[in-house]
Amino acid sequence: MRIIIVGAGKVGLALTQQLSKENQVTVIDHNYHLIDNIINIHDVMGVCGNGAIYEVQKEAEADKADLLIATTSSDEINIVACLVAKKLGVRHTIARIRNPEYEKQLRFMREDLGLSMVINPEKATAREIARVLRFPNAIKLESFSKGRMELVEYRIREGSKLDGVRLSDLYRNLRVRVLICAVARKGETIIPSGDFELKTGDKIYLTSSPAQLEQFFRHLGVFRGKASSVMIVGASKMCYYLAKELLEMDMSVKIIDRDEQRCVDMGERLPRALVIVGDGTDSELLHEEGIRHTDAFVALTGLDEANILMSMSAARLAGECKVVAKINRKQLVDLVSDESMIDSMVSAGSVTAELILQYVRAMQNATGSQIKTLHRVAGETVEAVEFGVNHEAPYIGVPLKDLRLKSGILLAGIVRQNGQIIIPSGEDVLRLHDDVIVITTDTSLRDIQDILQ
Repeated sequence: MRIIIVGAGKVGLALTQQLSKENQVTVIDHNYHLIDNIINIHDVMGVCGNGAIYEVQKEAEADKADLLIATTSSDEINIVACLVAKKLGVRHTIARIRNPEYEKQLRFMREDLGLSMVINPEKATAREIARVLRFPNAIKLESFSKGRMELVEYRIREGSKLDGVRLSDLYRNLRVRVLICAVARKGETIIPSGDFELKTGDKIYLTSSPAQLEQFFRHLGVFRGKASSVMIVGASKMCYYLAKELLEMDMSVKIIDRDEQRCVDMGERLPRALVIVGDGTDSELLHEEGIRHTDAFVALTGLDEANILMSMSAARLAGECKVVAKINRKQLVDLVSDESMIDSMVSAGSVTAELILQYVRAMQNATGSQIKTLHRVAGETVEAVEFGVNHEAPYIGVPLKDLRLKSGILLAGIVRQNGQIIIPSGEDVLRLHDDVIVITTDTSLRDIQDILQ
């Protein structure tokens, strides 16, 4: 496809990196240095200018594009860029819009302004944090087949029953049906076979139904139920969306921010939350506000370094507290992840990029792709892809052990039409209307048949 990306910031760069592998991409940005940098690194075209201007989009050949994605820091420029693109004949347009005031008119934007998709990064990231707080054992949690199957990221800690266990022995002795479909170890991601041995520090990716995953963590003796009390530092837009969702889930929410006016505004908008004026980096304040008896701590200030320090302090003060930090800079994410400093990390840029990539794959469905859901895991080196088996094919009814799969591919789960969850063995078969979850290091899969040699 021909895709135009307006805005070469963090989100624009992440999208360029992923989309340019399979599509013809043109990037527009008013900053010459950003454009020069992006065209030197990636196989893309670049246009310097304001992406909301008709002549600039004409220079980028928007009239020949299938999709325009506007990801600048200005909501208004993103909206206008999409409107100009529609006038030039672009069928699909996506706008990143962050202002909560626009939330009430999203339907108008889609229907009357013709926007195909509107993404609010703060709201989407808040939703991801809330999902993790429902299942605190997970570093990250992704859903497939309308929530009937989940993929959980989990780190093996010192003293875990999993340390030194061979996968074949684990599956033989466990009464629950889960599959460890990928392991990240010392910067390398492995799709393991049965003779693979787990070690302390490994980051593992498990698939199964929510109930079976709960039983698995109970078996390990580390299961943690849904958080009931949450402390959030940073009265930001993301904090508002997160607190609102948590309050709707009947959790008790405490918000801390050093800016008095922001606290007043947040208290008026969320009367059920307890809002405190204070410095979240002050460990004495956290102690006074009951961090030891809090189920979860979330650091959402605008400074990555402050979020890291607060999260480490919270983890030290309350050993069983689930800790989540917003970290935008990838270098810091990699450092914190490698050193196992914090339970879970989120980045609004990464969440936004993944949602847009899912939409692009959905567009490709119209040209024959069978992808229903796609998530990138293990530092984006592995894809977890859900395919629908929607037409008769030679592989239907054939035992999986007799199928010749490409290397770097693992069938992680099958969801039957009746909702039955199957963790595949060699004797299982694929049927018409199944949903199949595939774990792969090949990021170009578009069809279930692509897994075969």
